[in-house]
Amino acid sequence: MNLLIAEDEIRILNSLAYNIPWDRHGIEVVGLAGNGREALAIAERRMPDIVLLDIEMPEMDGLALAETLLKRAPQTGIIILSGHDDFSYAQRAIGLGVTKYLLKPAGEEEILQSVVELAAEIRRELSEKHSLGELKRMWSSRLPQLQEDFLRGLMTTRYAPWELRKHCMELNLELPEDRRYAVAVCDMDPLAEGERRFAPADLPLLRFSLHSIAREFVPAGECRVFSDAGGVAVLVFPGRPGETEGDLTTRINTRMSRLLGTVRECLKLTASAGMGTTCLLADISQSYRQACIALRERAVYGHEIAIPYLEVRRSERTILPDSSFEKQLEIAICTGEGLLALEQVDVYAEEAFAAADFSGLIYEHLLYLSGAFTRIILSQGWPMKKVLGPDYAYFLSLEGLVSKEQITEWAKRVTARIVSYAEEERSSSSNHLVKSLRELVDSRLADDLSLYSLAESLYVNSSYLSRLFKRETGESFSGYVLARRMERAKELLLGDAKVYDAAQATGYRDISYFAKVFRKYWGVAPSGLKK
Repeated sequence: MNLLIAEDEIRILNSLAYNIPWDRHGIEVVGLAGNGREALAIAERRMPDIVLLDIEMPEMDGLALAETLLKRAPQTGIIILSGHDDFSYAQRAIGLGVTKYLLKPAGEEEILQSVVELAAEIRRELSEKHSLGELKRMWSSRLPQLQEDFLRGLMTTRYAPWELRKHCMELNLELPEDRRYAVAVCDMDPLAEGERRFAPADLPLLRFSLHSIAREFVPAGECRVFSDAGGVAVLVFPGRPGETEGDLTTRINTRMSRLLGTVRECLKLTASAGMGTTCLLADISQSYRQACIALRERAVYGHEIAIPYLEVRRSERTILPDSSFEKQLEIAICTGEGLLALEQVDVYAEEAFAAADFSGLIYEHLLYLSGAFTRIILSQGWPMKKVLGPDYAYFLSLEGLVSKEQITEWAKRVTARIVSYAEEERSSSSNHLVKSLRELVDSRLADDLSLYSLAESLYVNSSYLSRLFKRETGESFSGYVLARRMERAKELLLGDAKVYDAAQATGYRDISYFAKVFRKYWGVAPSGLKK
């Protein structure tokens, strides 16, 4: 037991600490404090089992200290030493939860006896708390979770028969070895494009709801329901005495089909299921893998369906990269032809998925599309996360796309995001070019401002620059140059510059031509403006 002593009189503090043989009774003094705040700081660090404290101390009195300590650690034993025999002090101390209230001058023997008795009481409480009965109660409360943890591990780990018997006995699991078993997995289907009640981020909540529905729907004792590591609902069906493999399979098929209907009624959303073949308990992980494979086939067969595992030999064909599609898609994106890019992706998906007769090929097309999008984005030097927005998460976890329809919508959505980003980049680049061109004009009004020479300075084609300037500003480049020169000339002339100097400063070497242009633009001759 750890003891903290708090006493403001140093003589009494040292006497309590060093004159009483605490160690003979299994008590260790872990702190000495001369005031309430110091005692509180020590208690927070050392967490004593018992605190022996004076009631009158500076900075924080004993009752306030006791109240604070018991709020933070209710199990702490408190013994108060007080020079007051006023009943109100003792009454308040008892109300706070103080264990003993001793009056000074209490003898060392009395103090030692009080602390020893309190230590014994604390030890008894700890012993009762951790008694066999309490451990059994805690074990019972934890047992359902431990059973689920074991079943979750059983889906991916093969145990020897003796290991299975040992774990089942320890966890009170009734899984007879002489029965046949089959596993089904059930998961929510992808949300429809128009779904407004839920978002993809709500998938964990929807899976929890599905798990709860399955627990309530399946009659007690017919199967065990739990969630695998990914949150997908797993249902383990043991065969009944005398039940054939065919009857077990039929029962599971019927039960899962009805479960999917219940999910639709409750959540107004669809779910699908995959079902493994029957097996012995030792091989149940194989049935689980088969069920997961069957569930993936909803990419081919659609949603809200219970799919049995069928071991059919698939063709070994795989997809070939379509360089023509990828190049045309990149050109359409980079030239701003968004509708053409979307049409190309739609056609690719329609042709690819029409020929895909099992989920493996569908996922290969998904991998190819994700790679094509990645190459297009990175080739432009764009940041993937910024371009893709919310769809970036799918590139990190493509298994979230589980059907042909969902993959097609995803591909079109990603295409639209890339097209939109490309347009923003072009717009930003255009604005920058026009701004740079204007700055060049303003800084070179006295020079030859041919569009060709300025385009060379900006490293762009002069025809493109002319069209870009017209599109962004609504006026021709030559009109803009004329306006800037005339405004500058007017500013100079009003500032008492000579007509010759104004002409030179705005790029006119022929003064008569300058005067003609100025008169035409402002309706008055340069000399008239000065007057």
